[in-house]
This record gives sequence, structure tokens and C-alpha cells, in this order.
Amino acid sequence: MTTDIQMLIGGQRRSAANGATFERRNPLDGSVATRAPAATADDAHAAAEAAARAFPAWAAMGPGERRDLLLKAAVSLEAKGEAFARAMASETGASAMWAGFNVHLAAGMLQEAASLTTQINGELIPSNVPGSLAMAVRQPAGVVLGIAPWNAPIILAVRAIATPLACGNTVILKGSELSPATHGLIIEALQEAGLPDGVVNFVTNAPADAGAVVEAIVAHPAVRRVNFTGSTRVGRIIAQTCAKYLKPAVLELGGKAPFLVLADADIDAAVQAASFGAFANSGQICMSTERIIVDNAIGDEFVARLAAKAQSLPLGDPRKGPAVLGSVVDQSTVDRCNALVDDALAKGAKLVCGGKADSTLIPATLLDHVTPEMGIYSEETFGPVKAIVRVNGDEEAIAIANDNEFGLSSAIFSRDIARAWQIAARIEAGICHINGPTVHDEAQMPFGGVKNSGYGRFGGKAGIEAFTELRWITVQTAPRHYPF
Repeated sequence: MTTDIQMLIGGQRRSAANGATFERRNPLDGSVATRAPAATADDAHAAAEAAARAFPAWAAMGPGERRDLLLKAAVSLEAKGEAFARAMASETGASAMWAGFNVHLAAGMLQEAASLTTQINGELIPSNVPGSLAMAVRQPAGVVLGIAPWNAPIILAVRAIATPLACGNTVILKGSELSPATHGLIIEALQEAGLPDGVVNFVTNAPADAGAVVEAIVAHPAVRRVNFTGSTRVGRIIAQTCAKYLKPAVLELGGKAPFLVLADADIDAAVQAASFGAFANSGQICMSTERIIVDNAIGDEFVARLAAKAQSLPLGDPRKGPAVLGSVVDQSTVDRCNALVDDALAKGAKLVCGGKADSTLIPATLLDHVTPEMGIYSEETFGPVKAIVRVNGDEEAIAIANDNEFGLSSAIFSRDIARAWQIAARIEAGICHINGPTVHDEAQMPFGGVKNSGYGRFGGKAGIEAFTELRWITVQTAPRHYPF
């Protein structure tokens, strides 16, 4: 069954200015999942204009009123759980389990954003000028463009807009070409909560038009911030576009998360965390465990237990029943993963479980004894195909962990917390979890990466810093002496 959706501009449901549409097809059977408007640059400009008109009143609204609207949106979002599960299964082949996790965390993000409305504060700064009351004040920036991906579509779209709204900005969400109906449901929830017209706007575009639509929005004078979550390749293009127009950006990009299993690790705990981090949403998460770095002292036992766990994970069409591993997003993912398996095996890796796939249902796959000469050592698979690298000792583990262009999430398993803490300080990643999985997100935490995983931070107070302007304002309270 095909879902037809519309954009939202200035509180009005809209088709594209020229009536054009595009289709998103289900990755398993090719059926049309969603038909959506293919926005033009004119539509993008209209969304920016609508957001600009709504900005003064929204920015002036009291924090309690903004908080109440965001809390209502969280309730409305959670009420759409079944609709989200259907949309995600249809558009991207995601499991109901992953959809439910998305809904729960995204609702929490709206609740956390609601709590931030009264935390947007400043400070008094001592001045050398007698009688000068000097203040650092945070104010809404203006219109914020949020560009969200398909892989965690509810979490990442809500993250793109919730804190900006809490800070008094108006927003434009550019939906993913691969999950337009899923992103449209978020907009419905916000509208049902009673947000004023133009505070949230929603634009969808055909894949070929993405660059033109994004640039039209970024170029608009009212747009003051851009946030993007997606691939490093596209992130570079977004960064260049933002630089062209001098617009600050927050970029959360690719990852190749290392999972370090030290010689003294609790093996059972490490197996459970590695399995979750590697295979949740079929490995299609920016934080997914991509490199399992295990000390040879416990390597054989750990790999055997992890393989048994991986082979037990249900694989299937999520529209037909419960599955941990649903469909990957498209055939190009299958081709990429198959090529990485072939390359690794040809260069001496050992296939522990899983293997090449002939459909978008890829089984949990582990390749042991991976070396730097193999593509999978450095390339992000973004699928349920994972590399195991054997090391001797902590220093080699650290070196392997840092031997990569990315730096988003990481994990270390050890019974010696002080030892793990010292290693964590040396891992080149924006996030590190000791005795926890690489896949972990909470709305109040500063989320983001280093190196080619991007820059800037989402979440909590870090999000306030990202989506407000810091201004210096003084009040002269006593006569001031001037030199002439």
C-alpha cells in the first residue's frame, strides 16, 4: 500500500510548486512505499520565508509555553508508535524493535528539549570599566535547517529540530529521500501538539534535487544554523555550502567504531554488548560497532561465544513478523558488503559466521583475523558485516583503535576501570563507553565526533550552545570617564 504525503510550509500542506513527485520503494520487494513531493528551489525559499515570518513571535514566547508545546509533541509522537513501525518497515526494511526504540528515544528528546527552555541562561562578567554591568546573553539564532537521514529516522529528525525549537528558533526539516513518510509523521505529531504556523516546516525532495534544495535554504538570509547527520561524503558538501554562505553547522557524520576487548574483560558482558552494537538495525547506525579489537589472550573464546550469539539472531522481513535483523536499506549495501567479504577472504581473513547475501536480508557476519590490507579494516560497512582484529596487549589495541579516519563512538571492556579510563583518554573519538556498547544515546548527553566524523555537538547544554547566539551586552550604571 502506497502512502502519499505532502510538505508543510507556513502551516499549510503543500505539493511541490510544479506538482512533481518522487517514489520511495521498499528494499525487499520493490513495491512503492511512499510518494512524496519533489520540492523545487522555489519551495525551499517559501519554507525559509515561512520560518522567518514565524520567528519573532516564537522567539518572544515564554519558556513555559514553549515547554508545554514540546511536552504535548512528545505525547503525540509516542501515540504514533504503530504508524512509525509500519512506515519504517515499508520504507527502509527496519524491524519493529528498532522502530520502537526510535520512538521511545525521540519522545525523550522532546521531553529533554522541553526542560531546556528554562536553562538558556548567561553570566555576569567582571569588567575593568567602573560601573559597567557586563553580561553574556544567549538568544535564539533565527531559522535552523535540519537535515536528517533514514537509518534512525525518528531519533535523528527529532534531534535536528527539538533543541533548536526549545531555544526559540524556527525550523525547516528536510526529510530523507529514503524515509519521507516516517519524517512526515514527526511533523504531524508537532502539528497536533499545537505549534504555531511556520514554526516547523517540512520539505521533501527527489534525490537528484537535494543539492539545489539545500543550497536554496542555506542561502536564505534568515537561515542562521544548519545541522546535518549523514555520510562524511555528503557532510563535506554541506560544510562547503555552509562555508560559502558563512552559516555555522553541526555535522555528525560517518563512523567506524572500535570495540576493545582487553585481556581481563568480562567475556559474557562483552559478547552481549558487541552483538547489540554490531547488529542493531542490521549495523546501519553511525555508532555501530565496526571493528572488534580483541586481545589474543581471550580471542578464541570471545569469538566463539560472539559467533554463537550472532547466529541466533532472527533474520527476516519485518512486515511478516518479529526480526532483529531486517532488510538493509538497498541493494548497494548488499553489493558493498559482499565485496568487502570477498576482499577480506581473498587476503586471509576467516569467515566465522554469516557470509555473502543474495538479497537485502544479510545475515549477521563476522570476519576474524582482519588486517590493515583488507578494505573492511578501514571502510565503514554500514551493514551487519563486522571485522575482528586480534592484538597483543593494550598498546596495540589503542593503536588499532585510532588507525582510522573516523572518530565518533568507541567502547572498552575491562574489569580494571582505572586501566580502561586511562585508555579511554587516548582513544580518538567523541564518545567512549567503558563496559557498555558503542550504540548508546541519551537526549541530555553531548553527542558528536572528531576527525572525519564531523564537528559540533547535539544534546543538552551542548545543544543550547550550538543553536543560540552568544551576545555581549553591557549597562553603564555610573558616570564613565573618557580620554577626550
